Amino acid sequence: MSTHSFALADLRVAVVGNGRLGGVITRALRAAGVDALGPTGRGESVPRADIALLCVTDAEIPRAAAAVAGRARIVGHTSGATPIDDVDFGLHPVQTFTGDEHPDVFSGLACAVAAHDPAGREAASMLVDALGGRSFEIADEHRAAYHAACCIASNFLVTLEEAAARAAGAAGIDEVSARDMLAPLIRRTVDNWTEHGAAALTGPIARGDDGTVVRQRAAIADVPGVPELFDAMCASTHRMTEEAA
Repeated sequence: MSTHSFALADLRVAVVGNGRLGGVITRALRAAGVDALGPTGRGESVPRADIALLCVTDAEIPRAAAAVAGRARIVGHTSGATPIDDVDFGLHPVQTFTGDEHPDVFSGLACAVAAHDPAGREAASMLVDALGGRSFEIADEHRAAYHAACCIASNFLVTLEEAAARAAGAAGIDEVSARDMLAPLIRRTVDNWTEHGAAALTGPIARGDDGTVVRQRAAIADVPGVPELFDAMCASTHRMTEEAA
């Protein structure tokens, strides 16, 4: 039984921002029986609604919030790092999106929420429940650190794997073959880290095979952008192994 003070089916939710998340979240809300309008793009009129959900870039939030003023009772944004100064609540799904996801992508997904008052908190909680996610609260003063963690885990992982594919190129392996070769290793590594944390670390640094690391560094010395990242990751990995000792 719902614990919300208003009926989900009676609400209109206007999604503002027709990027990757805006489209996915609109489809997911509709699949859950919510009267979801949009997503509207820049310069388009925002329909009147009970809740306006801003799925725009961080820099666009103040402008978008001003644009929907008076057109929605409650306004929220989906930014992970931005404080809720210009809106009533924040709702950030801890996931990366391409825009093509099925509506059930939010099922069981952790969503960081914050609000100024009970009405905003209830609106955020109701939307998370409708999406099938699970909410947890993040205070405004912790949002930047929280979102940095998300970026390291997701965005920087793509950067790291692109560097790995470039390094494979130095061994004569083309990019597509490199992704195919490395994908099972990446997935197993993530699974191992999820279960064991830092104890999942393997490889030459964990074993103390410094000579191997030196040969690796020499082999990728001329790969654009890779040596600097290799050096930084080696330094961080050495620190991690020392802390665990």
